[in-house]
Amino acid sequence: MSPDAVPATVLVFSQRAEVRTAVRTALGSAPAPGVGPVTYLECATADEVVAAVDRGGVDLCVLDGEAQPTGGMGISRQLKHEIADCPQLVVLIARQADRWLAHWSMADATLAYPIDPLTAPEVVAGLLRDRAAQRPAVRR
Repeated sequence: MSPDAVPATVLVFSQRAEVRTAVRTALGSAPAPGVGPVTYLECATADEVVAAVDRGGVDLCVLDGEAQPTGGMGISRQLKHEIADCPQLVVLIARQADRWLAHWSMADATLAYPIDPLTAPEVVAGLLRDRAAQRPAVRR
């Protein structure tokens, strides 16, 4: 890890443990140079996600768009409307045709599921760098 690496907290939401594990595995503890170490916060329900983001300290959320009963797209839209300093939001989509729904959800990015371990870290690292650049004085 480089000395200029920015630590980050990434919330991973899915009611399915295997999806949360796949996201953590694909992203790793340091997704790209200058980003990391990453601390993961796992949530299995929409209420857990909202409570965690309300508490603060979350830099990025990866939200399962296929989650049941409340999907990541609905949560994304809710967070964008309700949280003043909303973390960066990534929605996992199973079908490329769902990109328009992710756009409606106001997500900052989408990732296809199953998650690509080459693409996902690049997307997440870019969003985390953007977040760090917006808030340079608020680092742990």
